[in-house]
Amino acid sequence: MRWKSQVRFGGRTRETHQRKRWQGALVRPYLGTEALEEVRKDLWREMRKLPSPVYARKFAGARWALLKNPGTLTKRQGLALLAVKQRGGALWRAYEMKESLRAIFAGDLEIDEVNEMLDHWCKRASRSRLSSFIRLSKTVRTHREGILASAILGVSNGRVEGLNTKVRSIIARSYGFHSAKATLALVMLACGPIDLKLPYERASLST
Repeated sequence: MRWKSQVRFGGRTRETHQRKRWQGALVRPYLGTEALEEVRKDLWREMRKLPSPVYARKFAGARWALLKNPGTLTKRQGLALLAVKQRGGALWRAYEMKESLRAIFAGDLEIDEVNEMLDHWCKRASRSRLSSFIRLSKTVRTHREGILASAILGVSNGRVEGLNTKVRSIIARSYGFHSAKATLALVMLACGPIDLKLPYERASLST
């Protein structure tokens, strides 16, 4: 992807603005999920040290109940999530932190409300005593401008990540290729036509 452009936006080049927007787009889809998974893995490792392996096995089944959105849980996953809630502790606090952050970017808030709620969330995360969420709060503060810009534009790298996963699976199934040309040909056959455009590119085409 080429970033260089001399079009000015308030004293900055389009390149600078697009990079900041895409920084936010790259951070947003994984906000909270990886931090929650780190807390879950730490607790799972502690359970594996117990004399009986039963607890660790039961806990391993709660992974998707924690990572999926509440509205898409199966009955079994809902029961697993309820068990985590009843147990409480660091894992349930981490889940609440993940869900509260996801709610901020649900798309039903104005940008001023998003900005204010993000401030509250960062303060709460920095006091959570959960190392992964403390680091995440620092990441959010570092990329704050890009995150807010991506929230305004509705930009996400979800399609790009999905395409990347599909390309990797194609290469894995084929056990590699003799040349980059053969790889590209099969990718275009399976995924093409590939037409990913940034918001300002779509706007220029419509006019």
